[in-house]
Amino acid sequence: MKTIFSILIFLIFSPSILANTEGEVQVGSYLREATLQGLSGKSRKISEFRGKPLIINVWASWCSPCRNEMASIQHLSQRFGGEKFNVIGISTDDDANAAASFIKTSKLTFENYIDSNVLLENMLGADTIPLTILVDAHGRVIRKVSGSQNWDNPELLQLIGKAFKIKIQ
Repeated sequence: MKTIFSILIFLIFSPSILANTEGEVQVGSYLREATLQGLSGKSRKISEFRGKPLIINVWASWCSPCRNEMASIQHLSQRFGGEKFNVIGISTDDDANAAASFIKTSKLTFENYIDSNVLLENMLGADTIPLTILVDAHGRVIRKVSGSQNWDNPELLQLIGKAFKIKIQ
């Protein structure tokens, strides 16, 4: 059973498993500058998040797996966001009102942005969602996690701590 779990974890977290999209920033490379169009706050540039590790969750309001994982992303943000690392969401919704409504009804408190021109979706490699990207304090993509996850899971918290070289309890 432990072997099956290990293989599953490898498949989920292996960057080579993810298909490449055109213009995608690969694991180990730095995010390019882009403007994030604010949904739950003001618009910002990606470079404004440098200086502290960053978790980016790519989602859409119509995506069931995205909705299923959002409570644990919210909890992760409430528990560690801002202090140990920042957490942001990027919606791939075509309708900003649908995304904003989901943020409101889900009571999300972390910053969310919309990718209305598919620039971020392509740059982050979000050909399937949800996709969560771990970015170091310098803007380098460390890891991409595809699919819905429970971010309260001790193994995932350990993965975040190891990736960001921080202690998480």
